[in-house]
Amino acid sequence: MSLSRFQLELLAPARDATIGREAILHGADAVYIGGPAFGARTKADNTIEDIAALCAFAHRYHARIFTTVNTILHESELRLAERLIRDLYEAGVDALIVQDMGILQLDLPPIAMHASTQCDIRTLEKAEFLSHAGFSQLVLARELTLTQIAKIRAAIRDDVALEFFVHGALCVAFSGNCYISEAHTGRSANRGSCSQECRLPYTLVDNNGAVVAFDQHLLSMKDNDQSANLERLIEAGIRSFKIEGRYKHMSYVKNVTAHYRRLIDQILDQRPELASVGDARLASVSHGRCSYTFTPDPSRTFNRSSTDYFVNGRQGDIGAFDTPVHAGLAVARVTRLIREGGNSLIEVETLGETDDASEMNALAEKEIVLSTAAKHPDDRHEVRGSKQIEPNASKEVNAQFANGDGLTYFHGRELQGMQVNVATQMGSHGNRWRLEPNAKLAELPGLKVGTLLHRNRDHVWEQTLAKPSSERRISVRMRFSDTPDGYVLVIEDEAGHMARVAVAHPKEAAKDLAKAETTLRENLAKLGNTIYSVDAASIELDVASVPFVPASVINSLRRDAVAALDLARDRAFVRWQRAAATEPLVPYPSETLSFLANVYNSAARTFYEKHGVKMIDAAYESHQEAGDVPLMITKHCLRFAFNLCPKQAKGVQGVQGQIRAEPMTLISSGEKLTLKFDCKPCEMHVVGKMRPQILKSPPPSIASLPAAGAPIKFFAKRT
Repeated sequence: MSLSRFQLELLAPARDATIGREAILHGADAVYIGGPAFGARTKADNTIEDIAALCAFAHRYHARIFTTVNTILHESELRLAERLIRDLYEAGVDALIVQDMGILQLDLPPIAMHASTQCDIRTLEKAEFLSHAGFSQLVLARELTLTQIAKIRAAIRDDVALEFFVHGALCVAFSGNCYISEAHTGRSANRGSCSQECRLPYTLVDNNGAVVAFDQHLLSMKDNDQSANLERLIEAGIRSFKIEGRYKHMSYVKNVTAHYRRLIDQILDQRPELASVGDARLASVSHGRCSYTFTPDPSRTFNRSSTDYFVNGRQGDIGAFDTPVHAGLAVARVTRLIREGGNSLIEVETLGETDDASEMNALAEKEIVLSTAAKHPDDRHEVRGSKQIEPNASKEVNAQFANGDGLTYFHGRELQGMQVNVATQMGSHGNRWRLEPNAKLAELPGLKVGTLLHRNRDHVWEQTLAKPSSERRISVRMRFSDTPDGYVLVIEDEAGHMARVAVAHPKEAAKDLAKAETTLRENLAKLGNTIYSVDAASIELDVASVPFVPASVINSLRRDAVAALDLARDRAFVRWQRAAATEPLVPYPSETLSFLANVYNSAARTFYEKHGVKMIDAAYESHQEAGDVPLMITKHCLRFAFNLCPKQAKGVQGVQGQIRAEPMTLISSGEKLTLKFDCKPCEMHVVGKMRPQILKSPPPSIASLPAAGAPIKFFAKRT
């Protein structure tokens, strides 16, 4: 059981239960959070007790809590995972997000299962299979287009919901198919310990040894932002909109959740016909509306600039090549540098409406030149392509500075940073400031008059979000009526849940009818310490004549009615159950599985064998792949990024036929990776091998190995 086709879900991340509560208060319909173990973020674990408390809080709004158990499991961890899942079920968790198919073979409570993004669901055949395997929600691959999503929606079971990432960091590889971290550091991305090799600087060399790009973050992606595509995603069949960020801070979760809550509410208010049959209309799966003390703005919190990736087809610039960190909004230009006594001061002028993106951006355009024979970037002469590099074209007009702000600027390709110790406004116009940084000018390389400054930490903004910044209230209607021996109060919430409470009390006519009515309405509306709100138009007085009723009586009646409504809502909350697998079992789309299937235990083997798979390779983490293999498969293509793609050259006079998809090489700290290009599906394979010391080490596990102390051998076999 999961979302219906008429329900929309905003799914927010939580590093811990405190952030999870704030995500709910800022508009999340559901929160995903790691448990004590086996979540794909090793530094975002939480106790069962904290998760239980979060579940109780979320369920008051009929919001849901999903727990990540989405690592692949070593053989010795299966029973630990089984016990953990039982504890999570008892704690009230609504669904598990899983990658390892072995979990479906364990003796588990009837908890709902969601297929993680780590399952690499990017084909219609894979999605259709998983929709029959016992999953009630599928997290689709980030690389899919709207057309592909719509085709998957049409093919899978009607009672299975589709989930899609709409915001946050992008993994350059297909999720679940990235092994660079394991190969180079022994830290498995499939087990939550990714070392983020994709964010390192690389040099790109073509097949003839020419340098195409030198010391850039060539595998680093901009951040995902689907703000402009929500309606089209709904039309394509997405029902759960997921925000990335279980490592992110509180301010990020508050801000981004509020941003998407507003966008989704706007769609619900203005476009209910997007999915309707008869009287059924789109609605949020949880209840309540939010009010904020701030204006949500995702550009103010951590981002690497933004892209909508492949949703609308391949884009020309999806990479964050210059820096993998948050440069921030462009805010000012340096007008003067001052050395005054022992102090260093920077005078700046804030950006105005006339500053356009091309002028703001110090690195807006770079020409990439290369030679077929060059071995070093200083020895390049032949122009082969050009690349637009745009670290952050967003700006803040007439910015106000504060002590504690963080500022950045680019010096060549390097992002430099400083903190503002003291900010002083100059003059009466408000656009000139004197800033005292936390470093001497000599310690700020490349800073000069004309340098564009970005702000990656807005102290005032952060302080605002550090305080209570949202209220979430469920709207109710009230009807106050006469009874033969007293009065009755009926309270009904926005979802139709109702409570009725009566009180016996002598009737007493009011001397001042207008004052009595005002007082009665005010006392009925005192819902300040509850999760409910009521406006004056939603209070009905069904009485022949407004009586005088002591405030103590009304307050008691109201409190009892609210308690009764809480109970009614609690009883109406339906716990999702695990979906049954289709019988007879649906065959897996292939009879063979390579290491890319991430089969790391006997339970997963059994699952695939039951579904007709006849040959199964061990997971890469089993340390049985000694040679060169695809350590990463990605839709991000460096040939395309640098205008060296054969498809780009097709039909171009003088170029067609001269560019071929020959292999290229990535180099970082002496480590070489081969790039192979599969042009038919438009994919790039990053090929390499596991380092010898890692290959010889035991396969990763948080549990003890078998009594013999040796790692479990896991060979492919035919059955």
